[in-house]
Amino acid sequence: MKITTTTGGTRQRRRAALGLLLAYSALVSPAAAQNRSAFPPQNGSLPSVANTTSSASGTTANTALRGSTGTSTQAAANAADGQNQDDPNVATGTTPGRNQTANQEPPYEDDLNQPREEPLDRGAEPIETQEQPREPGDPTGIRMGSFLLRPSINQSIDTETRRSNGTKIRRDYLSTTMRGTLTSDWSRHSLTVTGEGTLERNIGSTKTGEQPNANINADLRLDLSESTVAHITGGYRFSREDDYDPNALGGASTQSGVHEFTGGASVQRDFGKIRGTAAIDLSRATYTDAKLSDGTVVSMKDRNRTGIDGRLRLGYELSPALIPYVEVATGHTFYDLRRDNSGYARSSQSYAARTGVEFDLGEKLRGEIGTGYEVVDYEDDRLKSVGAVTFNGSATWSPQRGTNVDLGLRTTVQDSTTPGQSGWVEYRATAALTHEMRDNLIARLTGSSTLRDFPSGGPSDETVWIGGAGLTWAINRYLDLTGDVEYEQAEGGGTNDKIVRAGVGLTLKR
Repeated sequence: MKITTTTGGTRQRRRAALGLLLAYSALVSPAAAQNRSAFPPQNGSLPSVANTTSSASGTTANTALRGSTGTSTQAAANAADGQNQDDPNVATGTTPGRNQTANQEPPYEDDLNQPREEPLDRGAEPIETQEQPREPGDPTGIRMGSFLLRPSINQSIDTETRRSNGTKIRRDYLSTTMRGTLTSDWSRHSLTVTGEGTLERNIGSTKTGEQPNANINADLRLDLSESTVAHITGGYRFSREDDYDPNALGGASTQSGVHEFTGGASVQRDFGKIRGTAAIDLSRATYTDAKLSDGTVVSMKDRNRTGIDGRLRLGYELSPALIPYVEVATGHTFYDLRRDNSGYARSSQSYAARTGVEFDLGEKLRGEIGTGYEVVDYEDDRLKSVGAVTFNGSATWSPQRGTNVDLGLRTTVQDSTTPGQSGWVEYRATAALTHEMRDNLIARLTGSSTLRDFPSGGPSDETVWIGGAGLTWAINRYLDLTGDVEYEQAEGGGTNDKIVRAGVGLTLKR
C-alpha cells in the first residue's frame, strides 16, 4: 500500500508538470513558429496561424524540451504525446530552434543540440569528381618546365636465324632500345617530339648482321587563328640497308648506312565547309661506305641526294565525319654528283594527282584513304619514266575498349642504282593489333607486306612479308617484361631469304 501511494503521487506530480509545459507552449508557439521558418514551402506561402497553432501542444513541447534537456527528453515527450507527427514544420522542412541564437543577447553560446551549417562528415566525393585510377602501364613522366618527358629503355637478349640461298647463319646478340616522348603543356600551340633508337651488339667477336637504327621526329603546331593551323616538322632517321634490298651491294659484309633528314611546313585553313592545305617538304639522304667480305671499302657518295616537294589539297566537308578531297603534288630530286658511278644522270622531276576522303567517326574509326597517279621523269634520256597508280592512307580502328588496330598504305617510287634501270614502284601495307588481355598484360600482333614492282625488262618483282607477335607484362608502373618473335621472308629478284628472330627483355620507364 505504501508503494502504491507513492507511485500514485508521483504520477499526479508528473501530470501536473506536463500540464504546465503544455500551457506554456500554447502561449509562446506563434512567435516560435515565426522564428523557425528557415526555408518557406515550395509554393512560396508560409503556414497559416491556424495550422500552426492547431498542433501547438506537440510542437512547442518538443521545442522547449530540446532547448532544455536535449534529445533524451525529446524522446520522452514524443512517447508521452504522439501529436508531433502532425507538426507542420515536419511537412515544410523547417528546423525548430535553428535561428534562436540570432535573437539572444550577446554574449551567447551556440546551442550544441542544433544542426551545424556544414556536416562534420562530408562523405565520399561523387565518382565524376574523384581522380581517375591510373592505368598500371601509364608512367608518370618527368616534368621539365612546361614539358613532360616520358622516357623508357629496353634491354633484351635475342637470337636470329637467317637462311639465304641455301646457307644458314645464326647470331645471338644484345639489343638496347631507348624511346622517349616530349610533349608541351602550353595554353596555345603545341610541340611534340618522339624518338627511338636501337643498338645491337653480337655475342662474340663478329659484327656481321648488326642492324642499328635511330629515328626522331618533331612537330610544332601553331594555332594562328580559329580557322588556321600551321605545322613545322623536322626529323632524322638512320638505318642500314637489308641484304635483299635491290640497291644493296652484293657480297658485302656490312651494307651501307642511310642518314635521312626531313623538314617541312604546312598551313591548313577552313573557308566554311571548304578546307585548303598547302605544304612543302624537304629531304636529304646520305650514304655511308659499304664493306666487302674481303675488307674492301666501297664508296656510296654517288647516291647522296636532296629532294623538295610541294602539294596543294582542297577538301569539302560533307559532314564533320566525311571530307572528300583532291590533291596535286610536284617535286624535284637533286643528286650531289651529276652522274653516278655508272655514268647516269639520275636527277628527276615528279608529278602526282590524288583523290580520296578523310573520315572521323570518333574514337572507333578515323583516318583517310586515297588513290591517284604518279610519274617520275629522269634527267638522263636513257632512263625511262616510271609511272604507276598509287594508294595511300592510314586508319585507326578500335572495335572495343582495350583493342586498337592501326592500318596503313603507302606507294613510293624508288630510284635504282643498276645501270640502265631507272627505278621501281614500291607498294607497302602495314597492320598492327594491340589488345589488353588483362590490366597489366598487353598482346601485340604486327604484319607488313611490301611489293616491289619493276618495269618490264628489269629484275623480277620482289615481295617481302613480315609477321610478329609479342607480349608485355607490367610488373609495376616502372618495369615491364617483354617477349617478341618475328618472321621475315623475301622472295623474287634472285632473292630467297627467311629470317626468324626471338627475344625477351626488360623495359624500365619513367
